[in-house]
Amino acid sequence: MSAPPSSPAHAITVISNSPAATRALAARIATVAAPGDLICLWVGLGLGVVGTISSPTFVLMAEYDGRLPLFHLDLYRLADAADVLGGGLLDERQASGVTLVEWPDRLGSALPDERLDVRIDGLGDDTRRITFGTDSSKLARYVAAADGAAAAPGSPPAAAFT
Repeated sequence: MSAPPSSPAHAITVISNSPAATRALAARIATVAAPGDLICLWVGLGLGVVGTISSPTFVLMAEYDGRLPLFHLDLYRLADAADVLGGGLLDERQASGVTLVEWPDRLGSALPDERLDVRIDGLGDDTRRITFGTDSSKLARYVAAADGAAAAPGSPPAAAFT
């Protein structure tokens, strides 16, 4: 287990110029989701979740049915990994679906190595820089999917790929 990598083995940065482009990118990423994945990206639409997905800030975790179960955790109000683990927010059920974590830094050294790190930076009203990175060979398929989405006609361009 480790903290977020500063230079992941696999990374790509995509510039999205609209909410629609960001949703399309998320849908493309969701096509490669597999049971047990841990990511920090909204992928509900691509997983076939019907209805609105809201941040679970006040309930800490929300569950959604889709192609794979989606477990959406918001750790903002928790102090550290002891609060997360003591509250039972991470358990064996998540091995059957995809776990999406907001504020993953709250897990500290308990943050699993097998994960996809996603950073979203605002560059203006609708423009976002979205960086996907992983040291995990298991989750490197997400980086490949993001690169494929960026290369598709009409998709946001990839700013960098390593």
